[in-house]
Amino acid sequence: MPRPRRRLASTCIGTVTAGLLATGAALAAPEGDQPGGSDIAMGAYLDYGPPGVARIPYLSRWLGGKEIRVGHTYLPGDRWAGIEGNVSFLEHWAQWRRAEDDRMFVLNVPMQERNEARVPDYQVAQLIRAGADGDYDRHFKRLAERLVELGVPDTVIVLGWEMNGTTYTHRCGPDPENWKAYWKRIVNTMRSVPGQRFKFDFAPNRGTDAIGWTKCYPGDDVVDIIGMDSYDQAPGRTFDEQISQPYGLQAHVDFAKAHGKQISYPEWGLFRHGDNAEYVRRMLKWIEQHRPVYHTITDYCPHGVWQCKQNPESSKAFRDALAPEKPGPVIPTPAIPTPAIPTPAIPTPVIPTPQVPMPEIPTPQVPMPEVPTPQVPMPEIPTPQVPMPEVPTPQVPTPEVPTPQVPTPEVPTPQVPTPEIPTPAVPTPVEPSPVVPTPDVPFPSPVVPTPEVPLPSPVVPSPEVPVPVPSPAVPAPEPTPDVPKPDPVPEVPKPDPVPEVPGPAVPTPAVPTPEVPTPEVPKPEPVPDVSAPAPVPSPAVPSPEAPSPQVPSPLPSPVVPPSPLAPEPPAPQPPKPQPPLNSTQWCVPLNFGEWLSKLVGKQSVCVKIDWGRESGFWPF
Repeated sequence: MPRPRRRLASTCIGTVTAGLLATGAALAAPEGDQPGGSDIAMGAYLDYGPPGVARIPYLSRWLGGKEIRVGHTYLPGDRWAGIEGNVSFLEHWAQWRRAEDDRMFVLNVPMQERNEARVPDYQVAQLIRAGADGDYDRHFKRLAERLVELGVPDTVIVLGWEMNGTTYTHRCGPDPENWKAYWKRIVNTMRSVPGQRFKFDFAPNRGTDAIGWTKCYPGDDVVDIIGMDSYDQAPGRTFDEQISQPYGLQAHVDFAKAHGKQISYPEWGLFRHGDNAEYVRRMLKWIEQHRPVYHTITDYCPHGVWQCKQNPESSKAFRDALAPEKPGPVIPTPAIPTPAIPTPAIPTPVIPTPQVPMPEIPTPQVPMPEVPTPQVPMPEIPTPQVPMPEVPTPQVPTPEVPTPQVPTPEVPTPQVPTPEIPTPAVPTPVEPSPVVPTPDVPFPSPVVPTPEVPLPSPVVPSPEVPVPVPSPAVPAPEPTPDVPKPDPVPEVPKPDPVPEVPGPAVPTPAVPTPEVPTPEVPKPEPVPDVSAPAPVPSPAVPSPEAPSPQVPSPLPSPVVPPSPLAPEPPAPQPPKPQPPLNSTQWCVPLNFGEWLSKLVGKQSVCVKIDWGRESGFWPF
């Protein structure tokens, strides 16, 4: 019995061990080859001078440690001195190149000065012929010597780039044949410098442009690399069209293969179609497929993907494609322990104690009576809508302290008829009347309106006009309208003495100016009394500014019988009782209505006025 068990255990152990060994071998097997294109030299144009050199390690870090093997810059083409290499930034690039043996320095070299001055074609043709004749050889010999001195004799020279276009003065179109001859002179001149190992890159634009670029090809003996500048722009809306178009990407690869030359892409990047991640992915895949000597993306806006932040999708595609894959974790080969074969232990038979089932006495499920919680309805005690008594806001009328409608005392603007002083008909003198002295009344006297008093007859004296007594709370009287000044009555010459006719003497009334206060008017000066019979007061004289008609001095008149037209003067009546003349206070009761009068009682408004001669005060 034991032997079969040992063989079975050995068989199982052998099977397990073989499986584990096979698994470990599979886990320890090396990964596949590195992604294609990992050994293709790549770089980017970051800046022409020292900043371009300084940015290279930062670009490498952004790409996850990807090695940047190509440094790319341009010589200025405005003057021959720049084309000869008399620029300080070449030293920085040479130093970077010498730091590592596998690095590559790519230098674009113009073929003409004023290279971006938009020189017309006829002048360009003249310049090309001058170059073909050797007029500019010395400039390129100095450049070659300068590069050799700097320790970069293996520089890749991109000479006269994009010659099939119209941008640069070194273009080919105006004279292709002489242009090719000029290229050959430059290459041969630079190759004649001892120590040089230059490589010359012929790099047209993708597409036909101004001229098919193959018409400018100078020959295999003076070209080492056939490059192409290819941006995401027309001709070609899609990447497939950029491949298949005349003088496109496929034509470039085919032409280089036919001439036994390597290819390059010195300039490529985004342009007319914006942030186009599909173009970036397809271009990198094309590069990986055709394996150029080098490629450098133009990394400034709008072309770039690192320094230019306006192309985030393309930037991600570029980074994902070129960043090296991080190695996975190292999985150790598992240690396989030798299995221990246990000696089988013969168990002592266990006599089981019979399990006597205990009868399960079910606990009676006594249902608990559901005593319903009585839903005692809460009596809705209505909140009594106690009506708020509308205590009427008493419409207390603003007590119209009534401007008491005290009738303005008709200090009548006396309708003074212009006194018709008849030119007296001088009768034949009968008897001279006694000479009545004319009172010395100054002319012009204050304008005193004469009350409507009929002309005195020889017998009846003028009735006394009562002085107007002020009524209580008299508002400021409206000014009496100006009575037009009557035309002056021509002076009547004194008649000769008339024979005295017996009869009563007619008294000439003295006209005193009453002292009646005028609103805010200076106190009128009293007119001096003229000795005469009892004075007859005249009505209130308005403001001295309103002149009244001048009362002419009465002249002695003959005894004239009463005119039938003159009304009989009324018989003098006893005067009505008036308030005392010197009273200074008047009161007017106020009526606020029945309801309000109960609250406030009887009220009145009293006005106290000082009418004194010297007060100069008018209450309103």
